[in-house]
Amino acid sequence: MRLKPTKTNTSATNAEETAAAVLGWLAKEPEMLGRFLALSGMQADQMRDAVDDSGFLAGMIDFLMGHEPTLLAFCEATDIKPETVAAAWQHYAGSQPGSGDY
Repeated sequence: MRLKPTKTNTSATNAEETAAAVLGWLAKEPEMLGRFLALSGMQADQMRDAVDDSGFLAGMIDFLMGHEPTLLAFCEATDIKPETVAAAWQHYAGSQPGSGDY
């Protein structure tokens, strides 16, 4: 008997796929990568070790969500809907006061 994936597993997978797409896009966009690094305080050589850190992934997605033109540039380049990015952002943000999820 196969188990159906739960909503949590599906949303986690989608969030990880979205985060991977953001990382790939940043790698191809030197100006955006430089801006992300400057705002995050990271060095480029730290990114390889950070890709398994959910806080880093949340930060990348937050970078997009915090600036609509950047979000739309990412969405246009990757054919990923803004709603998908927002769902990943929500996944990594977890329960926040006022969200009704806590």
